[in-house]
Amino acid sequence: MIDFFFAMVAASLGGGGQQDAQTTLAAPGPAAVQAPLAQSSGTASVIIGENVTIGSSSVIVGGGLLDGTSTQSASEGGGLLAGTTEQAAPAAPAPDTSQFNMDVVPAGLTADPQTPTGKFTTAAEVKPIMDATRGNWVAVREYDGGDLVYVTHIWGWRCGMHAMAISINDEPLRDWPLPECHMKYTTPSAILEEDGLPFERHALGSVKTIDVQIVYDDLTMDAVRFERGNILIP
Repeated sequence: MIDFFFAMVAASLGGGGQQDAQTTLAAPGPAAVQAPLAQSSGTASVIIGENVTIGSSSVIVGGGLLDGTSTQSASEGGGLLAGTTEQAAPAAPAPDTSQFNMDVVPAGLTADPQTPTGKFTTAAEVKPIMDATRGNWVAVREYDGGDLVYVTHIWGWRCGMHAMAISINDEPLRDWPLPECHMKYTTPSAILEEDGLPFERHALGSVKTIDVQIVYDDLTMDAVRFERGNILIP
């Protein structure tokens, strides 16, 4: 009887342990939680083909950015994007010649082709240099009892010009002829002996101001006034 009692107790204890073990081993892991999709903020992008993104008020085509708020049209593959129109470029304004003295401009000048030659024989090549060196156009030198007025710099870039005029001390502008360009040489603007001297003599200390006017070979013009103290050289 006692043996039977202990056998029942042992069976009860063994069954409970087995259930606990099974419960521990079979405990399921936490259920996967799927994150909610982000709400659209109205700036989503739509990708169309390669390197084209439309969205956020922008159009990106081949790496360039066109602001959708200011761009009239964008070209893609040679055409216009749908819903846009191509606007004609405004006509170029007529050149303002009111600041120049047209009386000294030679008659019959015509604009030359502006295809760069690599020899600085066009206004397109020469004007950037003349603009950058504006303070060197002319010079005054006190030498041998007189003032020498030099235009060497202008002569050195003359092959992109049609004409130049000069005024000393507010006298009327007068034409100063430019030598011919020596196109057979690699430096057509070189100053050779037969070109004459690129200076003229005045009384010592007499040159106070110099005005220069240039007509480039594209028929644009430029004029600069110089004070003696800014162009006096040793």
